[in-house]
Amino acid sequence: MQKIIAFLKNETVLAVALLAAVISMGIVPPDAAYASYIDFDVLMLLFSLMAVVAGLKRCGVMDRVCNMLVSCAGHARMLCAALSLACFFSAMLVTNDVALITFVPLTCTLLAALPRELILAVTIETVAANLGSMATPIGNPQNLYLYSRFDMPIGTFLGAVGPLTLVSLALVLLSCLLVKKTPLSTAAQDAQEKKAPLPAAALIIHGAQFALCILSVLGVMPKWVSFLAVLVSTLIYRPALVREVDYALLATFVCFFVFVGNLGRIDAVSSLLSSVIAGRELETGILASQVISNVPAALMLSGFTGEAFELLRGVNLGGLGTLVASLASLISFKLYAKAPGAKTGKYLAVFTAVNVAFLAVLYVWAKTGL
Repeated sequence: MQKIIAFLKNETVLAVALLAAVISMGIVPPDAAYASYIDFDVLMLLFSLMAVVAGLKRCGVMDRVCNMLVSCAGHARMLCAALSLACFFSAMLVTNDVALITFVPLTCTLLAALPRELILAVTIETVAANLGSMATPIGNPQNLYLYSRFDMPIGTFLGAVGPLTLVSLALVLLSCLLVKKTPLSTAAQDAQEKKAPLPAAALIIHGAQFALCILSVLGVMPKWVSFLAVLVSTLIYRPALVREVDYALLATFVCFFVFVGNLGRIDAVSSLLSSVIAGRELETGILASQVISNVPAALMLSGFTGEAFELLRGVNLGGLGTLVASLASLISFKLYAKAPGAKTGKYLAVFTAVNVAFLAVLYVWAKTGL
C-alpha cells in the first residue's frame, strides 16, 4: 500500500491518466481500433530525445554553461538575468524540465543568503524556461505532440509561436529588474568546481544522435530510423542512459491516447467537446492547462479540434498561471523547497503573481497582436 501511495504522489498525472483510460475502456471496450489511437511517432521521438538529452547532461555540457554564467555575474540581478536567459534558450533544445533541473539548484546555492532575490530568480527562471521551450517543436512534449499530430509545416509552427517568443523574451528581461543589484559573495562564486575537459567521444556520439532527432522532427528522416539509431547506439555506448528515460511520461501519453480516442467514439461527448472548443482553442488551451497541466491539455483537446495554430499557442501560454499548469513549474518548486530556509508560502504568492502578470500580457498580445 505504501508503494502505491508513493507512486500516486510522485506520478499523479500518470495515475489520473490511467484512471481516465480505464474508465473510458469500460464504455468503449477494447477492439482493433485501439491500435489507431497510439501515435508511435511521438513516442519514438520522445524516447530518443530524452535519451540524448540525458547523455548530453552526463557529458557535463550543462555544468560547463553554469560555470561560464557564474563567472560573468557580479551581482544578483546580473546572475538572475544570465540564468533566466540560459533557461530560456536552453529549453528550446533540451526541454524546459532539463533546463530547470540544471539551473535552479545552482541559483539556490548562489543566492542562499538573499531569500527575496532567490524567490524572484527561481520564479523568473521557471517562467523563462516554460516560455522559451515553446519556440521549437522539441522544446516541450506538447509541442512535439501537436507538431506531429497535425503534421504542421515548420513555417506554420514558427508563425504561431515566434511572435509570442520574442515578446516573452522582452518580458523576461524586464522582470529581472525586480531583482536588486546585491553583490554576490566571493565564496558563492568560488563554490563552482573546475570541470574536467568535456569527453570528445561522448559529445560526438550524442551530438550525432541529436542531429538525427532534429532530422526526424523536420521530416527529413523517418522517426523509426532515428529511434533505432539512438536506441542501438545508446545500448552499445552507454546503456545506463536507457534507465534515465522518463517512462512515466511515455505511459502518460499512451493513457491519454486511449482516453481521447475512446471519447472521440462516443458521439454525444465528441459533439459536445467539439462545439465547446471550436473557435475557443486559445482560451480552452489556457484554462484546461491551469487544472490538468499543459501536456495533458494538448493531448485531450487535440482530439476535438483541427485548429492546431491556436491550440498550440493556448497550451504553451497555459503553462503560465497556476503551479500545476506546467509540470516543469512543479520541478522548480520542489527544488526550491529543498533549499535551506525556503519560504514556500511566499514563493507560491510571488510565483502566482508573476505568472498571472505574464499570462495576462501574452494573452492580450495573442488576441490582438498589438
